[in-house]
Amino acid sequence: MGPWLPEPLVARDDADDPAERTEAVSMALLVVLETLTPLERAVFVLHEVFGYAHTEIAPILDRSPAAVRQLAHRAREHVQARRPRYQADPKVQRQATERFLQAALGADLEALMEILAPDVTLWTDGGGKSKATSALRPIQGADRVARAIAGTTARRPMELDIIYRTVNGDPSAVLFNEDAPFAVMVLDLDPDGHRVRGVYAVTNPDKLAHIDEDD
Repeated sequence: MGPWLPEPLVARDDADDPAERTEAVSMALLVVLETLTPLERAVFVLHEVFGYAHTEIAPILDRSPAAVRQLAHRAREHVQARRPRYQADPKVQRQATERFLQAALGADLEALMEILAPDVTLWTDGGGKSKATSALRPIQGADRVARAIAGTTARRPMELDIIYRTVNGDPSAVLFNEDAPFAVMVLDLDPDGHRVRGVYAVTNPDKLAHIDEDD
């Protein structure tokens, strides 16, 4: 039920493994890939991520090289339109995440409106679980997102511990309640790094079960 978000890949902020950082795919990009057709997604991943040539992909998908090139072109245009190739500075993203959580957990509508971009979108994946608060579809617009967050905050557990970790390659926050993972929050910033244009909140307990506070 509701929007789909990938299972969070959590690493320590001081993780020293470059391969882990390279292989991590941002949550925002994974969400965009879900909007492609299965063939477009397969071509995009094989070509853009794994470096297969169109002539190599063609027999894998039982399509002609010309058809594969057309699928790749459509997929690339769609991804670039929905997810511009911009990566916020990790320190800027960490600071923005801290400001956002302070406003969100304090149900401070004024502060939320200051940090949210006008066209911000909120994705919440609770997996349809009764204890996980989530919306049935993405919420768009600063006012609606701010009010949805403030309303959710009123129903949250009183005591939450916040640990900052790298999630799918992005500096993010993992929230714990009584040593159990409660939510993972990943933010997508605008190009100047001052406002939040995307909020990804995973509260589905099935997708959080592997996360440990000491990881």
